[in-house]
Amino acid sequence: MDLHDELDKWLDGVLPEIFKDGHEPTLMEMSDLITRTRQQFTGEWLPILIREKYSDHLEQEYAPCPQCGKMHRKRLDSAKALRTMQGEGKISRPWFYCNDCELGYAPLDETLEISRKKIQLDVQKRATKLSAEVTFQRGEDLFQELTGQRISDHCLHETFEAVGAETRIEEVIPSRKDIEERIKKATRSTWRPILVVASDGAHLPTRPKAPRKGKRGSGQWQEAKGFRIYLMGVDSIIHLASWHQIQNEEDFGKDLALAASRIPQDRVRIALLGDGADWLWKHMTACFPEGREILDYYHCAEHIHKVGKVQYGEGTLEALEWVESTITRLFFAEVNQVIGGLRRMQPKNETAREEIRKLIGYLQNNRRKIHYRSDRKGGYPIGSGGIESAHKFISHTRLKRSGAWWIKENGNAMLRIRCALYNGTYDRVFDHYKQAHLSQKRVSKLKNG
Repeated sequence: MDLHDELDKWLDGVLPEIFKDGHEPTLMEMSDLITRTRQQFTGEWLPILIREKYSDHLEQEYAPCPQCGKMHRKRLDSAKALRTMQGEGKISRPWFYCNDCELGYAPLDETLEISRKKIQLDVQKRATKLSAEVTFQRGEDLFQELTGQRISDHCLHETFEAVGAETRIEEVIPSRKDIEERIKKATRSTWRPILVVASDGAHLPTRPKAPRKGKRGSGQWQEAKGFRIYLMGVDSIIHLASWHQIQNEEDFGKDLALAASRIPQDRVRIALLGDGADWLWKHMTACFPEGREILDYYHCAEHIHKVGKVQYGEGTLEALEWVESTITRLFFAEVNQVIGGLRRMQPKNETAREEIRKLIGYLQNNRRKIHYRSDRKGGYPIGSGGIESAHKFISHTRLKRSGAWWIKENGNAMLRIRCALYNGTYDRVFDHYKQAHLSQKRVSKLKNG
């Protein structure tokens, strides 16, 4: 009967608004009214359902300590305020205390997976997801607009940091089983599908930590090293995994190795795609020894255009003819001929001399990665658009907002969660956080029950 009483109470408040004399509410007005007021009902509805379903837990007089197993008698009935997606409510449940372990516990909390915080896990999960898409301040407004309940930007930030601190690459990268399923769907003939491993770095604005009211130090741009792994579909790419972190080269290599361990490399043809940075080729070839190395065509073309500009003048016909002929030769893998032509070139000035020298070294270092015509014939990509779009979506959209500066740890947490959203593994990530959160010691002193 309690449920019916709560429903009647809610209807007594809503119906007079709808049937008020002289007012003809629209559908939108009635819907908004229900959205604004329904949590007065549903918030109290949950505790009623809990009392009905778990009456045996609420009448419990003895319970074992979850840490040492020793049986203890109930100390008191402790009230717990809850805020869920259904609204605010309160339950009163038996509370126990183990003097040996200095541990307070409520068995019903374990059964229902109740968070130690007032804001419960269903709210935390949605709040964290929203915070990964918009600023915390904007998230406060949107959350209230979309759900009918308010959560402060401080609470959004605090919840996000807690989830981000527990987010690991092991959960962010899809499992081997998931990757195998995606490869299976992409295999449409006797030919093995092409799997692309693209790596690159993107610079993000960071600042040092500071005391709560202390002066912040000057900011600096740090490189987030990242990779994206995807399959070449018939008319689109099939995403497998992305990972981006502000970290050193060694840690990047370890993270890429973990992702590589989940890929059945014998079931795909592998393309390794990147610019001229030595660090990314070192780790890509170590993790994917059978991969076909491809120098990003557009990155290579940028170097060619730069020499044409300083040698022949920007926008001139001579520059255009030289650039097009040089790129064409590289497309047909005539790297030695291009290097020979550069060596015979008479530099216009010292700037041109230096750019020519750098281009010769660039082509010499990457000559085995330049074979664009055969790449295209084999169906391999020659441009790094895949990793560039991942950088834009994962890093730039959220972390490069106007005026934003990130503490490295917080920036990396944001990158991890955004990668999880992009990879389709956010549920796994949050489940890991939930288990870590629920396993923490709930209370250390009797007064905190």
